Amino acid sequence: MSKLKGLLLTEGMHGMISQVEGLAKALDIEFTHHKVELNSFWKLIPPNFTPVSNFVFNKIADQDYDVIISCGRKSVIPSIYLKKNSKKKVFNIHIQDPKVSLDNFDFVVIPEHDDLEGKNVITSKGAIHYLTSAEIKKNHDYLFDKVNKDKEYLLLILGGPNKYYDYDDQNLINIFNKIKIILKINNLQAIIIPSMRTPKRTIDLANEQIGIENLVIKSIDKKAYLSGLSLAKYIVVTCDSTSMISEAAITGKPIYVANLPPKRNDRRFKKFRELFDKLNITKNLSEKLEIWNYESLNETNRIAEIIKKKIL
Repeated sequence: MSKLKGLLLTEGMHGMISQVEGLAKALDIEFTHHKVELNSFWKLIPPNFTPVSNFVFNKIADQDYDVIISCGRKSVIPSIYLKKNSKKKVFNIHIQDPKVSLDNFDFVVIPEHDDLEGKNVITSKGAIHYLTSAEIKKNHDYLFDKVNKDKEYLLLILGGPNKYYDYDDQNLINIFNKIKIILKINNLQAIIIPSMRTPKRTIDLANEQIGIENLVIKSIDKKAYLSGLSLAKYIVVTCDSTSMISEAAITGKPIYVANLPPKRNDRRFKKFRELFDKLNITKNLSEKLEIWNYESLNETNRIAEIIKKKIL
């Protein structure tokens, strides 16, 4: 039996790409990825006030697909339109709250902390993603020649500024100072990994503050990210990134959340962190380190198995 074909629709952001590609791989479908571009002022209009029409978005050339997996506000209308206008039966799956009637989708995958219910809603603990334990293990040695082999490692994963958290220098220096104390007390070496959202200024500041005797990766490098996850004994992730905290949870290793002062009500982020605290996956970063155990979290595979029973 030939594999189903998938069309992935996102706005091109790392967290969204990770979620749609992760689900597509777990479903074992062939897929193409399309970055959605909305036309003119429709970029500013919420999906629930946008007509389901092809004049809203730039043409999507790929017409041969059995499954649409979309993520993010801009992909909502294209997903609904392409399903309705396909000449064959197409299943569409949306990740995140689409802010329109859930009946427009066969499945809606929502983080548990978003509190959305419906007959076609599947909730996940944290964000689903594209990392696998096998891929992390495969890239273990990628950074091995660049680190001090006489030490154990702390991985610091940096997110980036958003409308909820401020990445000003002092906030970051406060985190880096905690890291420096931890490294000294525990005789660890740090591996610092940026994400797609990390400003160059933040990477430079990390290098200035903790670059000596530690490894700062200065560009986006997925293999370095995977290698860091494999090498590290401890993992620290900035609080702005629910996706990278969720990705790190596949390792089963202690994860510390480096908190930044919120600029506005960050209720959803807090609910996510409270859930992961309750699951014994994360603790807030302080100057004390400890080891604890939890079951490796692989929500992507669990959710894919639920969907497979309906579409295969």
